[in-house]
Amino acid sequence: MRLGLVSDTHGELENLREAARRLVREWRVEAIAHLGDECEDVVVLEEFPGPEIIRVPGVFCEHYRDPAIPNRLVRELAGHRVLFTHTPTSHANDLPGDPKPEELVARREVDVVAFGHTHVPLVEERDGVLWVNPGHLKGQDKRGHAPGFAVVDLAADRVEVRLVDLAGGVVTTHFVWERK
Repeated sequence: MRLGLVSDTHGELENLREAARRLVREWRVEAIAHLGDECEDVVVLEEFPGPEIIRVPGVFCEHYRDPAIPNRLVRELAGHRVLFTHTPTSHANDLPGDPKPEELVARREVDVVAFGHTHVPLVEERDGVLWVNPGHLKGQDKRGHAPGFAVVDLAADRVEVRLVDLAGGVVTTHFVWERK
Protein backbone atom coordinates (compact mmCIF):
# COMPACT_ATOMS: atom_id res chain seq x y z
CA MET A 1 0.00 0.00 0.00
CA ARG A 2 1.24 3.47 -0.85
CA LEU A 3 0.42 6.30 1.57
CA GLY A 4 1.08 10.03 1.28
CA LEU A 5 1.73 12.12 4.39
CA VAL A 6 1.29 15.89 4.67
CA SER A 7 1.33 18.09 7.74
CA ASP A 8 1.34 21.63 9.02
CA THR A 9 -0.25 23.27 6.02
CA HIS A 10 -1.26 26.37 8.02
CA GLY A 11 -3.58 27.67 5.31
CA GLU A 12 -1.05 27.25 2.48
CA LEU A 13 -3.70 25.75 0.19
CA GLU A 14 -1.70 26.04 -3.04
CA ASN A 15 1.22 24.14 -1.52
CA LEU A 16 -1.17 21.47 -0.25
CA ARG A 17 -2.81 21.32 -3.69
CA GLU A 18 0.61 20.85 -5.34
CA ALA A 19 1.57 18.12 -2.84
CA ALA A 20 -1.76 16.36 -3.48
CA ARG A 21 -1.24 16.62 -7.27
CA ARG A 22 2.17 15.01 -6.98
CA LEU A 23 0.97 12.33 -4.54
CA VAL A 24 -2.00 11.38 -6.73
CA ARG A 25 -0.57 11.75 -10.23
CA GLU A 26 3.12 10.99 -9.82
CA TRP A 27 3.19 8.70 -6.81
CA ARG A 28 -0.29 7.14 -7.25
CA VAL A 29 -1.00 6.90 -3.51
CA GLU A 30 -3.97 4.94 -2.21
CA ALA A 31 -4.43 7.21 0.81
CA ILE A 32 -3.31 10.65 1.97
CA ALA A 33 -3.04 11.47 5.67
CA HIS A 34 -3.16 15.09 6.85
CA LEU A 35 -1.48 15.19 10.24
CA GLY A 36 -2.90 18.47 11.49
CA ASP A 37 -2.40 22.17 11.71
CA GLU A 38 -4.88 23.50 9.89
CA CYS A 39 -7.14 20.51 9.68
CA GLU A 40 -9.68 22.60 7.74
CA ASP A 41 -7.20 22.60 4.85
CA VAL A 42 -8.13 18.95 4.22
CA VAL A 43 -10.93 20.17 1.91
CA VAL A 44 -8.24 20.61 -0.76
CA LEU A 45 -7.57 16.87 -0.70
CA GLU A 46 -11.21 16.26 -1.59
CA GLU A 47 -10.48 17.86 -5.01
CA PHE A 48 -8.51 14.72 -5.89
CA PRO A 49 -10.80 11.71 -6.24
CA GLY A 50 -9.36 8.32 -5.55
CA PRO A 51 -7.20 8.21 -2.45
CA GLU A 52 -8.74 7.71 0.97
CA ILE A 53 -8.30 10.76 3.19
CA ILE A 54 -7.11 10.18 6.74
CA ARG A 55 -7.08 13.20 9.04
CA VAL A 56 -6.25 14.20 12.57
CA PRO A 57 -6.51 17.73 13.94
CA GLY A 58 -3.58 19.79 15.18
CA VAL A 59 -3.38 20.54 18.89
CA PHE A 60 -4.43 24.18 18.45
CA CYS A 61 -7.31 23.40 16.06
CA GLU A 62 -10.79 23.89 17.53
CA HIS A 63 -11.62 20.32 16.45
CA TYR A 64 -8.95 19.00 18.82
CA ARG A 65 -11.25 19.83 21.72
CA ASP A 66 -14.24 18.00 20.19
CA PRO A 67 -14.49 14.51 21.71
CA ALA A 68 -16.46 13.34 18.65
CA ILE A 69 -13.36 13.83 16.45
CA PRO A 70 -10.43 11.49 17.19
CA ASN A 71 -7.19 13.32 17.87
CA ARG A 72 -5.15 10.18 17.23
CA LEU A 73 -5.93 7.18 15.05
CA VAL A 74 -4.35 3.74 14.95
CA ARG A 75 -5.00 1.98 11.64
CA GLU A 76 -3.72 -1.31 10.35
CA LEU A 77 -2.30 -0.85 6.86
CA ALA A 78 -0.63 -3.72 4.99
CA GLY A 79 -0.11 -5.53 8.29
CA HIS A 80 1.46 -2.54 10.08
CA ARG A 81 -0.21 -0.69 12.95
CA VAL A 82 0.19 2.99 12.09
CA LEU A 83 -0.45 5.78 14.59
CA PHE A 84 -1.61 9.02 12.95
CA THR A 85 -1.07 11.92 15.35
CA HIS A 86 -0.17 15.57 15.22
CA THR A 87 2.28 15.40 18.11
CA PRO A 88 4.83 12.65 18.71
CA THR A 89 4.10 12.75 22.47
CA SER A 90 1.21 13.64 24.72
CA HIS A 91 0.19 17.31 24.71
CA ALA A 92 -1.39 19.67 27.25
CA ASN A 93 -4.40 20.07 24.92
CA ASP A 94 -5.13 16.32 24.81
CA LEU A 95 -8.59 15.26 25.87
CA PRO A 96 -9.10 12.67 28.59
CA GLY A 97 -8.97 9.28 26.94
CA ASP A 98 -6.77 10.36 24.01
CA PRO A 99 -4.23 7.60 23.35
CA LYS A 100 -0.75 8.65 24.46
CA PRO A 101 1.84 8.04 21.72
CA GLU A 102 4.61 7.23 24.19
CA GLU A 103 2.44 4.56 25.87
CA LEU A 104 1.40 3.00 22.55
CA VAL A 105 5.07 2.78 21.58
CA ALA A 106 6.17 1.42 24.97
CA ARG A 107 3.50 -1.30 24.83
CA ARG A 108 4.50 -2.09 21.21
CA GLU A 109 0.93 -1.42 20.04
CA VAL A 110 2.16 0.47 16.96
CA ASP A 111 4.82 -0.18 14.34
CA VAL A 112 4.84 3.25 12.70
CA VAL A 113 4.22 6.72 14.15
CA ALA A 114 3.22 9.30 11.52
CA PHE A 115 3.31 12.77 13.08
CA GLY A 116 3.75 16.46 12.35
CA HIS A 117 3.88 19.48 14.68
CA THR A 118 7.64 20.12 14.64
CA HIS A 119 7.80 21.21 10.95
CA VAL A 120 11.04 19.21 10.76
CA PRO A 121 11.09 16.33 8.26
CA LEU A 122 12.26 13.12 9.89
CA VAL A 123 12.41 9.39 9.27
CA GLU A 124 14.13 7.15 11.79
CA GLU A 125 13.79 3.93 13.74
CA ARG A 126 13.66 4.20 17.52
CA ASP A 127 13.19 1.18 19.76
CA GLY A 128 11.87 -0.94 16.90
CA VAL A 129 9.29 1.67 15.82
CA LEU A 130 9.46 3.71 12.62
CA TRP A 131 8.90 7.46 13.16
CA VAL A 132 7.94 9.61 10.14
CA ASN A 133 7.36 13.36 9.99
CA PRO A 134 6.73 14.74 6.47
CA GLY A 135 7.74 18.27 7.55
CA HIS A 136 5.47 21.18 6.62
CA LEU A 137 3.87 22.83 3.61
CA LYS A 138 4.30 26.48 4.60
CA GLY A 139 5.84 28.87 2.10
CA GLN A 140 8.28 30.15 4.72
CA ASP A 141 9.21 28.39 7.92
CA LYS A 142 11.40 29.75 10.69
CA ARG A 143 12.98 26.34 11.28
CA GLY A 144 14.67 26.50 7.86
CA HIS A 145 13.25 23.42 6.17
CA ALA A 146 11.71 23.63 2.72
CA PRO A 147 8.09 22.54 2.22
CA GLY A 148 7.72 18.83 1.61
CA PHE A 149 5.71 15.66 2.03
CA ALA A 150 6.31 11.94 2.51
CA VAL A 151 5.54 8.85 0.46
CA VAL A 152 5.30 5.66 2.49
CA ASP A 153 5.21 2.22 0.87
CA LEU A 154 3.93 -0.39 3.30
CA ALA A 155 4.55 -4.07 2.53
CA ALA A 156 4.19 -7.07 4.83
CA ASP A 157 7.86 -7.22 5.85
CA ARG A 158 9.07 -3.66 5.32
CA VAL A 159 8.23 0.02 5.06
CA GLU A 160 9.95 2.30 2.58
CA VAL A 161 9.78 6.05 3.20
CA ARG A 162 10.70 8.89 0.88
CA LEU A 163 10.77 12.49 2.02
CA VAL A 164 10.08 14.68 -1.01
CA ASP A 165 10.85 18.37 -1.58
CA LEU A 166 7.69 20.12 -2.76
CA ALA A 167 9.33 22.60 -5.15
CA GLY A 168 11.26 20.16 -7.30
CA GLY A 169 9.63 16.85 -6.43
CA VAL A 170 13.10 15.52 -5.56
CA VAL A 171 13.45 12.76 -2.98
CA THR A 172 15.64 14.21 -0.22
CA THR A 173 15.62 11.15 2.05
CA HIS A 174 15.05 7.48 1.26
CA PHE A 175 14.77 5.09 4.20
CA VAL A 176 13.93 1.37 4.29
CA TRP A 177 12.72 -0.17 7.55
CA GLU A 178 12.45 -3.92 7.87
CA ARG A 179 10.17 -5.56 10.41
CA LYS A 180 12.09 -7.41 13.08
